[in-house]
Amino acid sequence: MDTIFTLLMVLVMVASVLLVIIVMAQNPKGGGLSSTFGGASSAQFGVQRTNDFMEKATWTLGGTIIVLILLSVVITGKPSQALPAQQQPAKKEAPAKQSAPASKTAAPAQTPVAPAK
Repeated sequence: MDTIFTLLMVLVMVASVLLVIIVMAQNPKGGGLSSTFGGASSAQFGVQRTNDFMEKATWTLGGTIIVLILLSVVITGKPSQALPAQQQPAKKEAPAKQSAPASKTAAPAQTPVAPAK
């Protein structure tokens, strides 16, 4: 299980790095790589397809990361069925030892009474 979890975490990290690279390559105003290669007009030489590719790659990598994380939780979250869980028996405490009642020869202690005024 540890190797599967490690593999999934490596895949999540690779997808995350790729997602960061793709997001950083985009321009928030819609330019991004298309403005770098196409100038002011985004219709020249099929530059609009660059924006489509970047958007699809962003959504695909985001979805891939979510699926990989959920898959790792499902795979590693199950208890192992090969080793049955052994339950520890409940601790039983012995009852406290009862001592013999006090003998009647001993007088109970009396508290001093304050004199009345």
